[in-house]
Amino acid sequence: MTPRAEYPRPHFDRSHTWSSLNGDWDFRADADQHWDRTISVPFAWETPASGIEAHWLPVAWYRRRITVPAGWAGQRIVLHFGAVHHEATVWVNGTEVARHVGGYTPFEADITDALREGEQEILVRVSSPADKREIAHGKQRSIPRDDFDGVCFTPSSGIWQSVWLEARPATHVAALKLRPAEGLDGIEVEARVEGPAPATLRLTVRGHGTTVEIPVSDGAAPQADGDAGHAAPQADGGVARAVPQARGRVVRTVLQIAEPRLWSPEDPHLYHVDAELVSADGTDRVAGYTGLRRIEVSGEDLYLNGQRLFVRGVLDQGYWPRTGITAPDDAALRRDLELAAAAGYNLVRKHLKLEDPRFVHHADTLGMLLWAEPAATGRFSAESVAAFEAQIAPMTERDGNSPAIVIWGLYNEEWGLDWDIPGDPAKQEAAARAYDLLKALDPTRPAVENSGWAHVKTDLLDWHYYDESAASWGRTIAALLNGDQDDFPVPLGPDYVVRKKLTGSPSQPLRGLPNLNSEYGTGFTSVQRGWQLRWQTQEMRRHDRLAGYVYTEMYDIEHESAGLLDFERRPKDLAGVDPAHVNATTTLVLDVVPVAPGRDLLSETGRVTVPVRISHHGTDSVSGHLHTAWSPVFGPAPARAGTAGERAEAKPFLLGAPAEVHAELPDGWTSGRLHIALVSDDGIVLARSAVDVDTHIAPVIGDDPQARP
Repeated sequence: MTPRAEYPRPHFDRSHTWSSLNGDWDFRADADQHWDRTISVPFAWETPASGIEAHWLPVAWYRRRITVPAGWAGQRIVLHFGAVHHEATVWVNGTEVARHVGGYTPFEADITDALREGEQEILVRVSSPADKREIAHGKQRSIPRDDFDGVCFTPSSGIWQSVWLEARPATHVAALKLRPAEGLDGIEVEARVEGPAPATLRLTVRGHGTTVEIPVSDGAAPQADGDAGHAAPQADGGVARAVPQARGRVVRTVLQIAEPRLWSPEDPHLYHVDAELVSADGTDRVAGYTGLRRIEVSGEDLYLNGQRLFVRGVLDQGYWPRTGITAPDDAALRRDLELAAAAGYNLVRKHLKLEDPRFVHHADTLGMLLWAEPAATGRFSAESVAAFEAQIAPMTERDGNSPAIVIWGLYNEEWGLDWDIPGDPAKQEAAARAYDLLKALDPTRPAVENSGWAHVKTDLLDWHYYDESAASWGRTIAALLNGDQDDFPVPLGPDYVVRKKLTGSPSQPLRGLPNLNSEYGTGFTSVQRGWQLRWQTQEMRRHDRLAGYVYTEMYDIEHESAGLLDFERRPKDLAGVDPAHVNATTTLVLDVVPVAPGRDLLSETGRVTVPVRISHHGTDSVSGHLHTAWSPVFGPAPARAGTAGERAEAKPFLLGAPAEVHAELPDGWTSGRLHIALVSDDGIVLARSAVDVDTHIAPVIGDDPQARP
């Protein structure tokens, strides 16, 4: 059975004429004399799934013999690689056809002129240096080690995304860029045509009655820029002609849509675009798609299609137990998104990795928002900056059609900038230049130039804040969002804490941009992590000024046990905390500073009064009565909402006024979990939270005196 047999490039689809080359390839290390091993492509050679499990192998070779389908005669044959870490040289029948540097970006080679009669031989040499500090490598471990080695994982070397053949005419569609029109009533199309022959391009929006026929310049005399051509659907269903804007072989037009249906997480509607190019070289057909949606920054708020957006995100690093940075199958990519949605998240931040394009595709179809970013380098040098920047254009070209991607990330916590943006103008310039490069390619999405620390040029003011103390967490979050302070503590070692500023340059404003805490989450056990998830998240929901958060992280990876799920994507014991309740559109904010897991609130008598507020990020106001019920400490929410109490309400994106809950431990209980639910007038549970009450008021180990009520 061929591994990863699905078509690998859904945003630029030529699947009617392709052949997968995944599966068994001959394999040998550089020093070996014989091809005596077999590797399963596309799994990195360190992984069990590859069949090799070789570690710190600097150079290796792949070989495969193939036969080109007879039906492809007369066309150009193109060999595609989704991603190869890190440097690849490719020969076909002894002729070098490609050389590519960069472990996360795709490349291709027209191999037609190297083909012979009968069987063909493909040979690939891959170099994957142990010292990765000046190359883009994300979370792969390096020797010598990176400064961030403690959060790095097993390297993933060699071919780690799909390999395939395609057939196309000599004159063909080389790229198809699709973006929503300004009024969200059409699709802006930019088609790049390559090849020797004059051609006619015909575009169709599938299933919506819009057809456009576009004559393409032969490229002999590039035209001056002008207004883009527009084509509207004809009432009689006929063909509308457009006068395109062209420069060389690039053609632009707008496909108008009479009754547009917008893409959103609630309705992830996609518009498919078929492109057919007819020339003397033959007919080329490709397909792409996009969604009609707009992501905007307006002051300190984010808006999606004109409606306020609160980001409820989770970090996903894209690793699997036996397959490394390659998903074991296509279903695993989709499953990770479904697990995030089930936990209440509306956005996934794919961390320091250009993920498999099919992950982006599944997000598009499921309606999961994405924060996408390239792989990090490990030290600052001219070479490492160039390696990092080389990923930006391929990233935006490959994934830019996706409606799910609403945020582009770039550098992360000054990785590859030696953790010193504030102290070095050259590093400030590198971060700002990365931002400018990206925004020149895609001005439609907000971009973050250095996630978490020391911003110099950004559309979002995000920060990474970790704190084991619930009391100091609440105080610091409030101070950051109230404007009382512009820095926060960052532990860089067991006894080494620095204060990181939000900005690393006087030109970067501290106000007037959306604030996001884009990494948080603490606790050494799963019980502690569940506790911190509940209380830390509710403290952020207390502040209307916040534009969102990204929890770290969805699942464990190797030695890193920070996930809500284990590495196999199985649920962990979160002591009765349901992430879906924590991350719901409507949730409860309790005016309690908790003491410790299992002892949120101390009461000698067992009687408690808890002020409760509603945080609501929907489009309409919500209201209902607060209901209470008891269970043992760490117990899950009961099926029934319990005893009704005071009424509470909230308007969208405004924290509600407090309503009090009064309760007493059942007779004979010395501790218990008080479940609090907001129930609508028609009996629907709108939000849930809980507080653990303990009558033993003696301090516990690690108790923060300031946390005691």
